[in-house]
Amino acid sequence: MAEVDDRERGSAVVDFVLVSVLVVVLLLAVLQVAVYVHVRNVVTASAQEGARYAANADVPTGAATGRTLATVARATSAGTAVGLVCTAAEGVDGTGLVLVSVRCTGAVPTLLAGLGDLLPLDVTGRAVEEAA
Repeated sequence: MAEVDDRERGSAVVDFVLVSVLVVVLLLAVLQVAVYVHVRNVVTASAQEGARYAANADVPTGAATGRTLATVARATSAGTAVGLVCTAAEGVDGTGLVLVSVRCTGAVPTLLAGLGDLLPLDVTGRAVEEAA
C-alpha cells in the first residue's frame, strides 16, 4: 500500500466540494432554461387563445387580455399571470384583414428566489376577426 502524504490528506473532500458546486450550478442553469422555454410557450399559446376568443363575433377586443391571463394562471401559476402585462389591439394587415392582437410582456421567475425576475418575456398572439 502506498503511504498518504500528510500534505494531501483531505484533498479529496475539497475536490468533491468544488466539482459538486459546478455540477449543481450547471443543473440549475439547465432547469432554468427549461422553465423559461415552458413559460414562454404557455404564454404564447395563451396569447393566441385570447386573440382567438376576442376575434369571435360579438366579443369585445378588451376581453382578450382577461382570457389570456386566466389561461396563463391555469397552466402555470397565479404568480406568473400577475407578473404579466397584456394589451389587446385591433388592426388591419397589408391584405385588408382585421386582426386582433394580444401582446404580453413581463419576466419569467427564476428558480432562485433571491435573483428576482431576470429573464424578459415579450410574446404576441394574433387572430383574424370574424365578421359580425
